[in-house]
Amino acid sequence: MITAVDVIRAKRDGGRLSEEQIAWVVDSYTRGVVAEEQMSALAMAIFLRGMDAGEISAWTGAMIDSGECLSLRVNRPTVDKHSTGGVGDKITLPLAPLVAACGAAVPQLSGRGLGHTGGTLDKLESIPGWRAELSTDEISRQLNEIGAVVCAATEGLAPADKKLYALRDVTGTVESIPLIASSIMSKKIAEGSAGLVLDVKTGSGAFMKSLDQARELARTLVAIGTAHGVATTALLTEMGTPLGRAVGNAVEVAEAVEVLRGGGPADVVELTVALAREMLALAGLSADPAEVLASGAAYETWCRMIAAQGGDPEAPLPKPRHVHVLAAPADGVLSGLDAYAVGVAAWRLGAGRARREDPVQHAAGILLHAKPGDRVTAGEPLLELHTDTPDAVAGALEALDGAVQVGPPPERLPLVHEIVRS
Repeated sequence: MITAVDVIRAKRDGGRLSEEQIAWVVDSYTRGVVAEEQMSALAMAIFLRGMDAGEISAWTGAMIDSGECLSLRVNRPTVDKHSTGGVGDKITLPLAPLVAACGAAVPQLSGRGLGHTGGTLDKLESIPGWRAELSTDEISRQLNEIGAVVCAATEGLAPADKKLYALRDVTGTVESIPLIASSIMSKKIAEGSAGLVLDVKTGSGAFMKSLDQARELARTLVAIGTAHGVATTALLTEMGTPLGRAVGNAVEVAEAVEVLRGGGPADVVELTVALAREMLALAGLSADPAEVLASGAAYETWCRMIAAQGGDPEAPLPKPRHVHVLAAPADGVLSGLDAYAVGVAAWRLGAGRARREDPVQHAAGILLHAKPGDRVTAGEPLLELHTDTPDAVAGALEALDGAVQVGPPPERLPLVHEIVRS
């Protein structure tokens, strides 16, 4: 007979959990048989002792089995993308319609922001009328008719992960690679896509601060996908500086539309195209995403995708009630702009949330007038802080204290550090 205490003790003492133990404890926790305090103890034991590849794969499988798997009836090759989270990371917005315009089906089930990282659904909800909640039939129909859908996960998808994610958030176990990897992959595998490309970020604005940590996570994710029959590739990408020039909700949607219309910041375009190439390779399609982006076809797909979910792609986006301009402190070259600090500042302005039930301000965020490597002039605008609550500016400025450096030109880090394949 398996008991929660025996499973906790086994992992606490550095033992290896069997598939039977893992299946039992995940199922029992989902049904409420294993208490929150017992799963908290087990999560901490996993955080401290780790798991081997077999345990992680079994844990992922148990979380998938806790709920339903989507049965998508789609007439195109399916491929999805997941980012581990960053600052200014609006890549899903141009990427999904771009890959769809190249001939694939992209079932992008996304989440909401928490803390300093933004949520794709929060961003899209700044578009008047757009809705995140779709049924499985609606998802399948939209994929067949348009090729892309960005929406919330259905209620029955990996319910064990929903419970465990909330528990990890309040028990100091978020950073555990086995628990991060199984959380990500249980939802993505349950979606039913044949291929998956992972954007694993590293740097101050990422959960994995070092390249070594990011590489370990990427390899773990790819191994899980491969073990469960999903063709999986991971890109290790830089997140020491915010992506693009917009951080927030409506401001990131506006920037994504710029990219889809053939403009936008070079780093956002570069990463969008790089991820699209990998997604199309997994889908077995030979289209050139750079050419398709330049043709306007991805923007047309975007408009259809937004309209299909009740949104008006031509409607004006929300504007903030208050704008505070932060000036450059000196003449010279902007040598540093810390992504984490900018993310926390945007969160404090109202773009993010501290708890899942908190509301967000659609107009809140930060516009960057310069990026590292650009010349700046003392007194000229450097950052624009957008909010509907002027009292929030003081906290945002506190978060930005020390985040801006003017000095020698910074080291140019590659946007894509490396690619991990199975």
